[in-house]
Amino acid sequence: MFENLLYEITDGVCRITLNRPKVYNALSAGLIQDITEAINAAGDDDSIRVAVITGAGDKAFCSGADLKEGFASAATTGGQLELGESLRTGYNPMIRAMRNLAKPIVGCVNGVAAGAGCSLALACDLVICADEAYFSQLFVNIGLMPDAGSTFFLPRLIGPQRAFEMSSTGRRVYGPEAAQIGLVNRSVPAADLAKTIDEVAAYYATAPTCAIGAMKKVFNQSLYSSLDHQLEQEAENQNELGHSTDAIEGIDAFLTKRKTNFLGK
Repeated sequence: MFENLLYEITDGVCRITLNRPKVYNALSAGLIQDITEAINAAGDDDSIRVAVITGAGDKAFCSGADLKEGFASAATTGGQLELGESLRTGYNPMIRAMRNLAKPIVGCVNGVAAGAGCSLALACDLVICADEAYFSQLFVNIGLMPDAGSTFFLPRLIGPQRAFEMSSTGRRVYGPEAAQIGLVNRSVPAADLAKTIDEVAAYYATAPTCAIGAMKKVFNQSLYSSLDHQLEQEAENQNELGHSTDAIEGIDAFLTKRKTNFLGK
């Protein structure tokens, strides 16, 4: 049904598994489109009561944007990256689809959740991770800022100061700390992750789905800054950063596996 992910339905539970383990489930254009379509399909199927999103393999939930694909295919002008359009046409519809789904989404973070992969996890309604998993807003390491909804979700989950520190350093936040600061709901030993997810999914598969969908809708509306506003702010600012010397340097250093030499411009 999908080229880049596995889509399974069992007893009211839809399991969406990002299936690019060789690249740590990095977000290619195809995978982003598949996630969006899978979420919409889950919304259209009345037999589905809850969706679970996870990553294939035991190392990564999602390592973020596929920089090799993005760098090779990005429209450039004088060496500048045009990133705003990829956010508006790819990432932003995916995040909106997740937040507009009138059913709960459980994030099962089984490994690294970095960059836009961290954003993907934060867009879920409830997140359970393995103790060994970690979250990183590593955009700063390539001269960019958080996107795919992170500027909306992160400060609301952990507060503006922690959000700034996490985003401006790109440091790794492992499962136990993530649970302690409110970044995730629960962190469990890796051996217990599957069982814990099954228990949570089983609850939501028999819970009052319409009521939970309404809760989700109203919670979305309750915050003073809209998600759409934040998504557009991300697109505008990320597009400007894509024109910066530091972003070109950061991505090239990442791809060539060398140390960065940021110039602050």
